[in-house]
Amino acid sequence: MQNFAVVATQQVSPGVHVLEVEAPRVARKTQPGQFVMVRVHEAGERIPLTIADMDPERGTITLVVQAVGKTTRAMGRLRAGDTILDVVGPLGTPTHIAAFGTVCCVGGGFGIAALHPVARALTGAGNEVISILGARRAELVLLEEAMRRVCHRVEVATDDGSTGHRGLVTDVLRELLEGGTPVKRVIAIGPLAMMRAVCALTARPEIPTVVSLNPIMVDGTGMCGACRVRVGGVTRFACVDGPDFDGHQVDFDELAMRQQAYRDLEREALARYEAAEACASGRVDG
Repeated sequence: MQNFAVVATQQVSPGVHVLEVEAPRVARKTQPGQFVMVRVHEAGERIPLTIADMDPERGTITLVVQAVGKTTRAMGRLRAGDTILDVVGPLGTPTHIAAFGTVCCVGGGFGIAALHPVARALTGAGNEVISILGARRAELVLLEEAMRRVCHRVEVATDDGSTGHRGLVTDVLRELLEGGTPVKRVIAIGPLAMMRAVCALTARPEIPTVVSLNPIMVDGTGMCGACRVRVGGVTRFACVDGPDFDGHQVDFDELAMRQQAYRDLEREALARYEAAEACASGRVDG
């Protein structure tokens, strides 16, 4: 059984880790917008992670992990030389890249990592790419310099005003649209509330808006049906039909409800994991 070596790791902000993983076949085939299913060890769960970057020559892919649950915290503890049991991909339908004109890429929090390869590809296709990056505070803005290298313009918005604009990414987007910027397409990746707000803002001017959805996912191949979402009144599967969808057609209410389905079980699993870690480190009596 093949294990996938961790080549390098870096903590880029509190709780957020960048992992470069050796996966040559995945690196050769990956296109913007695709993801991998990862299982750290035999007893672990499978989780979907967007491929934030790829290097076919080195045979590596870059994953950005936000340590919020049991599995992501375990991944945050990995170091160069460690291995990951399963890395399956690339999965999902790649983002549609074409010459649209001016494209606004809106990334919220962890979603910025998924936005990076998309913005790079859009620039490579001849578009003028404007990115708006949002986070609660300055230290949580991800990949700002990397985004500046692949975009024509980058705006940053933080809730507390510690860097960039004080407020929400939608405030900046509204200013762009009201200021006459000829935006022909919007791509939004981030928290559901953020993507929903972006879609509400672009609905009236009828600007095509693509959102990348990350619902509960088990196998990533369309077999389990866990990642179903309702788009335009039709049930679709995010792992094979997406993760990109027409944001104006997504049933965000249903999606938000489904995202909460296992929240209590997730908390319990994390609590058990933290208790086991504490025992192993000798912080509490076993």
